[in-house]
Amino acid sequence: MSEDAAFGPEAIEAARKVFAGPVSFLKSAPALDFIPDAIAPEVAFAGRSNVGKSSLLNALAGRNALARTSNTPGRTQELNFFDVGDPVAFRLVDMPGYGFAKAPKDVVKKWRFLVNDFLRGRDVLKRALVLIDARHGIKEVDREILDMLDKAAVSYRLVMTKIDKIKPTELAEVMAATAAEARKRPAAHPEILPTSSETGLGIPELRAAVIEAIG
Repeated sequence: MSEDAAFGPEAIEAARKVFAGPVSFLKSAPALDFIPDAIAPEVAFAGRSNVGKSSLLNALAGRNALARTSNTPGRTQELNFFDVGDPVAFRLVDMPGYGFAKAPKDVVKKWRFLVNDFLRGRDVLKRALVLIDARHGIKEVDREILDMLDKAAVSYRLVMTKIDKIKPTELAEVMAATAAEARKRPAAHPEILPTSSETGLGIPELRAAVIEAIG
């Protein structure tokens, strides 16, 4: 864990209880016309198409098939909304993966318009969690979404995925480099959350970070 990204036992347990309750898929929105009414706070998840976003969402919710995982990177090209709580307390938004090398230019352009318009026009969006593969650190395609979030003045936090795939010394280096970049960005939360959907490391803290974000 980063030195500052600590949540107390009470926050961890409160977040666990929330996600142990009802969590369900609401709908997919291929365009802004299809997004649900803004009736609850939202936390969005963004990341490269092979960063393990669906697996992390499933681990977060403690369900194996909440978010659809795929062996084909970039398959999700819609905004996917999930209700948490009954009645709904807040929503998770799975944003379409970016950085897919083989996607046609018109698909990339559609993605950019959809994501940019959503970020700029969604008043209930409290925070975006941007997933970074621990094996690679921040890449140029990640910086593009960070720039987009900075310009839209959307608060965001960087989340390291797949931390079980690299050595502790390498993880420390990439965490330090990522934190240094985050400190330079106006809309970025200064603390980085390291996680592994495979081992469960950091998932309790991620749940607490989601609850913290919605206030």
